[in-house]
Amino acid sequence: MISIIVAMDSKNGIGKNNNLLFKIPEDFARMKTLTVGHPLIMGRKTFESIGKVLPGRLNIVITHDPFRVQEGLFFASSLEEALKIASEDEKNEIFIFGGGQIFKEALEKNMVDRLYLTIVEGDFGADTFFPGYSEFTKVISEENRQSGDYKFKFLTLEK
Repeated sequence: MISIIVAMDSKNGIGKNNNLLFKIPEDFARMKTLTVGHPLIMGRKTFESIGKVLPGRLNIVITHDPFRVQEGLFFASSLEEALKIASEDEKNEIFIFGGGQIFKEALEKNMVDRLYLTIVEGDFGADTFFPGYSEFTKVISEENRQSGDYKFKFLTLEK
């Protein structure tokens, strides 16, 4: 199974100036719980915004310019190559972790089976957006939450 995990605002905004729009501890905890033990595929800018290898997961960075060798970090030149590397390590679930271009490509190529969304109420002035996902109509789970001033929901969808 190939899944996307992403947090977005009400306008599908996912980032601004190569940073997250919000930092919600419950969202980070959910992401960690869901992804530990599974490969994470991300673009170079997403990896650079994190600044480190996320432990307990195979981190695969799509880039044409591999930068530094670290334990748990692999490089791929395309999404297809990243999925091949991930599938050699994982037979159950592979996570696509961003950013906007990687999400768009995976959805356009019909590679994604499941979406794990965190949708935060409001418009946070994003410059990067998550693409449309109207073909994902089957609700697996939905949970409304609040953390400080943030109202959000965890939503899991399949086609």
